[in-house]
Amino acid sequence: MITTIAKILKVLNSETDPAQIGLAVSFSLITGLTPLLSLHNLVVLFLVLALRVNISIFIVGTGLFSGISYLLDPVFHKTGLGLLTAVPLEGFWTMLYNSPVWRIERFNNSIVMGSLFISIILFVPALIFSMFTVRQYRAHILERVRKTRIMQMITASRIYSAYQAVSGWGGNI
Repeated sequence: MITTIAKILKVLNSETDPAQIGLAVSFSLITGLTPLLSLHNLVVLFLVLALRVNISIFIVGTGLFSGISYLLDPVFHKTGLGLLTAVPLEGFWTMLYNSPVWRIERFNNSIVMGSLFISIILFVPALIFSMFTVRQYRAHILERVRKTRIMQMITASRIYSAYQAVSGWGGNI
């Protein structure tokens, strides 16, 4: 747990672009809220590896959103059931179900449909919010922490210098 928090702080304190962190959070939202063994999660994983996305934040976010998804299953079920039983979409769902590729995706399951729909809807707001949060953290909170007397004492110590050399943080705290 402490190493996970340290990794998150390392990413937040580094020179990583906020867009890379935001994309990691947004992609982890999709993989965490939807069933893990899905075709769309393979596409998301490919995008994570192809684009410049912070993998540490992606993995931590996927775990976090996976835990939250169990609490949201009733909401996913109601949303998915509403989408699957909508009369105007009936022909579209029939067409997808008759295709073998889309049948693998299990869109006929109300929780899969609802969780994918909600996670896609939340993708852009999560991206914008996480980029904003990282920028605000770096502009306001990080500078305050660096200016505290305790942090100045820690960074001036020999123990911190040795830790810095071993850990590879390079003075980003």
